[in-house]
Amino acid sequence: MKLRYTWLLALGTLASCQYLPLQRSGTTTTEPANNKFGDITLQQIYTLQDERNTTDLLPYLSNPNSAYRQHAAMAFASVQDTAALQALLQTLQDSVANVRGASAYALGQLGHRQAEADILEQLQQEQTPEVQAQLLEALGKVGTGRAAEFLASYKAPNPDALAGQAWGIYRLGMRQQHTPQVVQKAIELLTPATLYEARLAAAHFLARTPRLDLTQHRQQVLNTATSDKAPEVRMAAAQALAKVRALDKATFLSNIAQSDPDYRVRLSAVRSMSGLEFSEISKAIVAALQDQNVNTAIATSEFLVVNNAGVPVQMLQDVLPNLLDARVRSNVIWVILKNSQPQNRVYLNPRFKQQYQNARSAYDKAHLLKALSGDVNNYEFIAEQVFLAEEPVIATTGMDALILMRQQPDFPKRLEPAFADIFKHAVASGDVALVGMAAAAIRDPKLNLRSQYSNFAFLTQAQEKLQLPRDMETNIELQKTIDYLSGKQETVIPQNPFTHPIDWQLVKTIHPNQQVLVRTEKGSITMQLFVEDAPGSVANFVELTQQGFFNDLYFHRVVPNFVAQGGDKRGDGWGSSDYSIRSEFTPLHYYEGYVGMASAGKDTESNQWFITHSPAPHLDGRYTIFAKVIDGMDVVHRLEVGDKIVSVEVLNLQPVVTSSAR
Repeated sequence: MKLRYTWLLALGTLASCQYLPLQRSGTTTTEPANNKFGDITLQQIYTLQDERNTTDLLPYLSNPNSAYRQHAAMAFASVQDTAALQALLQTLQDSVANVRGASAYALGQLGHRQAEADILEQLQQEQTPEVQAQLLEALGKVGTGRAAEFLASYKAPNPDALAGQAWGIYRLGMRQQHTPQVVQKAIELLTPATLYEARLAAAHFLARTPRLDLTQHRQQVLNTATSDKAPEVRMAAAQALAKVRALDKATFLSNIAQSDPDYRVRLSAVRSMSGLEFSEISKAIVAALQDQNVNTAIATSEFLVVNNAGVPVQMLQDVLPNLLDARVRSNVIWVILKNSQPQNRVYLNPRFKQQYQNARSAYDKAHLLKALSGDVNNYEFIAEQVFLAEEPVIATTGMDALILMRQQPDFPKRLEPAFADIFKHAVASGDVALVGMAAAAIRDPKLNLRSQYSNFAFLTQAQEKLQLPRDMETNIELQKTIDYLSGKQETVIPQNPFTHPIDWQLVKTIHPNQQVLVRTEKGSITMQLFVEDAPGSVANFVELTQQGFFNDLYFHRVVPNFVAQGGDKRGDGWGSSDYSIRSEFTPLHYYEGYVGMASAGKDTESNQWFITHSPAPHLDGRYTIFAKVIDGMDVVHRLEVGDKIVSVEVLNLQPVVTSSAR
């Protein structure tokens, strides 16, 4: 797996993730280290970045040492303080390409429209391919109509610039700043002769940009979905086919779902079937439910939950005995209950409740509890299990099931007060997950729950019991709900207090190519840490690993063709530490096998992390990348919710002699 492009001078290898060799400086103080952080000045720059200290960081942008100017500019990609905007616009014209590239990336991260004109001007004179690429992508993050016109008509002079142009187009799409000309350019980039990264970015633009109608481009998108040599491009094109209106749409999507050799493409085709008559896709759906890859089966069962109208119960009952995975079975059971006649639910409910009682693992029980929410008459049973559960994942999944019940279009009005009481009980429970989930449900405007609560002191009382920064995610949910019920604009949530500074003594012991071994029930995964890109995140991960923190935890979240996520002591996704670390953003892209820090927003990371199944460019610059899988991706693709992390071990590597000022 290759990077899109190194952001400067193509130095080093992917393994090292060193963007530039540091320049010699007679005033530099160094310490023994396995990596570049033997340089005390670099430590100071990264510490100021970690502290979000704009005032003391700004002078480094004019430091005589270009390496320090570069790292200071890159620091603002994480700090994201608009007070640095003018200084970064000046360093965009620095005499050293590395500094210009870092400045371009940081300006893109700031996302301020004022940078558009300067970026366009710099593009007219920039000659370094890697910097051109950074400028073009940054333009997509800040630009408006001028940027769209420029990116649609730009003639890339080299492969780096072409990739940057394509990613710039993608970023425009995410901000809905595109034009018909931009869409046409993306279509042109799909041609087989185009650079892989440009095809990938263009396909993701078409797949992820909201409200596109790609009907007139049906053939080009279909050709890419069926013929592109890269599965990562095919899967995005298959996703884009959802935006095509065609009489034979069910036919060509069914063919892809049953024939592509890569499971990620197959499940993307299934997801694109939304809105089609079930009778047209039933054969492909039944086949996908029994796909040899469990991720395809899971995604298909989830598709049925969302698109349950017209799905025949007998067909699902016939296929149910062939479904061995608990998550797949549970989703199918949900649809069976949802679509069954009331008289049939009378005997189905006791049968499925018994399966819940007999389930051996907490995760299997959780799946089955959610399955029971297919019949609203099971709400009292589910609520009872939520508040009696000893395993957090059962309570959390049960609450999710109750919320799903309440969101159904045919939810009985007579039960509205009962569900309002359940949500109030959940907020009063003190469990961070139940509190956060119920608070989010209460403010859902589609549920119209404001009238159910004459007094919402129970929300402020729950908020007062939280421990920050550990419970920041729940605090955010509660505050949003308090504001909603009060009829106020959303309160600006204060930033997490600064805790857990970077342990530089630990950082200096970490090899630039340091590897860790993650042993799971499905096999082993070897990851390479990116200490020189994300020293705070890597040091935190190594520290937790050395403490044995991750041993015997579970992968609590697996989203097919997206991520496998673990590192949570609770096992339900709501577990955090009593401290937080800061986000660290660099010009890396989330490709297959990249490892990122989970968060509830910028600067809220602690102990949860995830591995990507496939490219996820919508995460770029928003979630810290701190590692990459270098062996065991086959294991990652087999991971399921509830698979145990047996152990995580920092592997011994021979230290290398590096100079901090080469």
